[in-house]
Amino acid sequence: MHFTKMHGLGNDYLYVYGEVPANVAELSRRLSDRHFGVGSDGMIYISPSSVADFKMRIFNADGSEALMCGNGIRCVGKYVYDKGLTSKNALRIETLSGIKDVGLTLLDGRVDRATVGMGVAQARGELELKVGSATVCGIPVSVGNPHFVIFVDDAQAAPVDTLGPTIERHEAFPDGVNVEFAQVLARDEIRMRVWERGSGVTMACGTGACATAVAAVTQGKCPYGRPIAIHLDGGDLHIRVSTDGAVTMTGPATTVYEGDIEI
Repeated sequence: MHFTKMHGLGNDYLYVYGEVPANVAELSRRLSDRHFGVGSDGMIYISPSSVADFKMRIFNADGSEALMCGNGIRCVGKYVYDKGLTSKNALRIETLSGIKDVGLTLLDGRVDRATVGMGVAQARGELELKVGSATVCGIPVSVGNPHFVIFVDDAQAAPVDTLGPTIERHEAFPDGVNVEFAQVLARDEIRMRVWERGSGVTMACGTGACATAVAAVTQGKCPYGRPIAIHLDGGDLHIRVSTDGAVTMTGPATTVYEGDIEI
């Protein structure tokens, strides 16, 4: 199997062009292992689409399938353009959470960044969860996949790797949830760390950054209609939330290397 390892701000996946195999869950678990496999947050398969330019399917490191991946879709845009599968710099990509518009920014003839129309996000009011003897407050947000955004005083010190998995499996979220720990630094700047459903702590989460921006504007912490810089462990994304809830994400996409592996 030929693959391309790519990342968006350190959120890395193995990209394969072709149809999804029947054993994809086992394959993603095995190849994602950072000690005994290639090492990644999962696998993304790219194939032709009957309703858009291309289709992407995302499989987490635990073998589960994700509805959407913001960092991943930027890399899909880079993959198909840089490999000559398209000459367009404005693409429509089919995902399990709908068709997304992707605009590509070129540098020396190759894709450097991408801007993605993530669709309309939906935020609920603050939700209190009982976690052991403690109460945790957060904002549930849907960006095509589920998130729970917790505002904290210090994102760096937040218990991402302990509280994150507990909330991911909380009874309030029967299908699991992505968990963001967000510290508002200014009206247009947020520091965020994430526990991703099915993958654990990752360097960045595109949909998580979008969910965090949506939670911030609906809570009056940041303004609508202006770019908000989201500082993640792997780098920065810029998110804009319009008054109708439509979200736009801009960030980099990077190719690491090409490889072949016997499967």
